[in-house]
Amino acid sequence: MNGWASRLSKGFGLGLNLGIDLGTSNILVWVHGEGLVLNEPSVVAVEKNSGRVLEVGAAAHDMLGKTPGNIVADRPMREGVIADYTLTQRMLSQILRRIAGKRPLFKPQIVLSVPSGVTGVERRRHPGRGGDGRRALRGLPLSREPMAAAIGAGSAHRERWRNMIIDIGGTTDIAVISLGGAVVSASVRTAGYSMDLAIVRHIRRIHNLMIGERTAEEIKIQIGSAFKLEPELTMSVRGRDMINGLPRTVTVHSAEVREALVEPVGAIVERVKGILEETPPELGGDIIERGIVLTGGGSLLRGLERLLSIETSIPVRVAEDPMLCVVRGTGKALEHIDAMAYSIFEPPPPTLPADL
Repeated sequence: MNGWASRLSKGFGLGLNLGIDLGTSNILVWVHGEGLVLNEPSVVAVEKNSGRVLEVGAAAHDMLGKTPGNIVADRPMREGVIADYTLTQRMLSQILRRIAGKRPLFKPQIVLSVPSGVTGVERRRHPGRGGDGRRALRGLPLSREPMAAAIGAGSAHRERWRNMIIDIGGTTDIAVISLGGAVVSASVRTAGYSMDLAIVRHIRRIHNLMIGERTAEEIKIQIGSAFKLEPELTMSVRGRDMINGLPRTVTVHSAEVREALVEPVGAIVERVKGILEETPPELGGDIIERGIVLTGGGSLLRGLERLLSIETSIPVRVAEDPMLCVVRGTGKALEHIDAMAYSIFEPPPPTLPADL
């Protein structure tokens, strides 16, 4: 091991070593030697005039759609990448202070996960690559989400790394992994958040009812599905009538939610088929034998593994604790930094002009 990987390895070991899955829906933090220490919504509430952070995580999530005019509660991450860089840094800084406040702290060593399909500009704009000059958040190594998910799902023993991983979080990351690297991979900006927006549009179109993203997420969790349910489910949904502007309650059926999700789920299925077509035949046989592993919060959508199995004719299973796979994998990589540096971590980008 040499170059940047050697320098990365030497930086870990002392102080507080953290693996962070900075997701669209949740931020998860893994502390080396302790395990998962934080799993909260990726939401920040700030005061408009002063820019002061009021709440982060679960407390800020409870404020979504309920804030007065001088307070903004929002998700700074959208579809797996940063929508608001400043808010993301503030959220991360607050989380780090909360965790470090309970422990003796030297200089923390932190690894952040990123989707495999982020662009070069998005990668450089990630909090782990610099930004506003805060030294505590600069120069952090970035982990490749599909590799981290494979390790966290227990599918990444080096001598038999021949698996297909589908991580459905803020984005859908698909990778065919063999011998410590991704042979074929792709990232689709269609995942859990896209499903929520599809439900919002459906309820507005069919029921003339305006609902928020938080309500749409609850609908997806409680009655959403990718395959026919036996029995079908119903749910009472409250929102604002688009005609008279008054509050109204409607009954939503799982069948109509499934119809609303046809487009985002279909996009994921088609991209998985595309990756399988690009996979070398030798690895294709291994995937048929070992099956496909689903990770990420989006993999919990009812019937998704069944639909994928039917569409691909390959066994599909959901990993144990799928939402924790990426952060668990990053944590395991911290424990074996020497062996996994090249497999899981992104090398640093070249130096760029200051205006990029």
